Amino acid sequence: MDDRETTDLRTRLIDVGVDLVTAEGAQALTLREIARRAGVSHGAPRRWFPTHVELLSAIARRGFADLQDRADRATGGAGTGPRARLAALAETYLDFALSQRGMYELMFRHDLLESGRLGLRETSLPLFETLVDLVGRVRPEADPRVLAGTLWANLHGIAQLWGWGSLGLATGADSHVPLLKAALDAHLGPEEPR
Repeated sequence: MDDRETTDLRTRLIDVGVDLVTAEGAQALTLREIARRAGVSHGAPRRWFPTHVELLSAIARRGFADLQDRADRATGGAGTGPRARLAALAETYLDFALSQRGMYELMFRHDLLESGRLGLRETSLPLFETLVDLVGRVRPEADPRVLAGTLWANLHGIAQLWGWGSLGLATGADSHVPLLKAALDAHLGPEEPR
């Protein structure tokens, strides 16, 4: 098998995994099912991904790339201030988490994060650095890394609890939008009137 075929099959296995996690959730990502849908033997993925964790990490990296691309588009608006860009980033994060539940769950799986195979420096840290930068511009007197970390934890919590239905039930809110605004106000201070 030549290098092109190897690259094509490797890419196809990841593509199939992305489609599978999007349609059926992270629990559906077995080597056997990915191989079946890719049209190869159940042992074939092991040639490119020696462990299941390596294949799952490659699929999760696609999720981080997608989220980063969405975040770049949301925060790239020229002429908008850091608070508006931060709100756009937070909304993008929540929208991704709620609309891509399977991928979001996979991206933050403890076993993948701990394995070192996910490449956090290349995947999630660039997005976190954007968050740190924007938080620092809005709240220059605060430690931007700590404040960004707590805001991220708050966003992650909103995403999880809203996705489970708990937050809507507890608050009576029919949308996560007021919760996002309250989280931003709590971490950044109330938005200045225009």
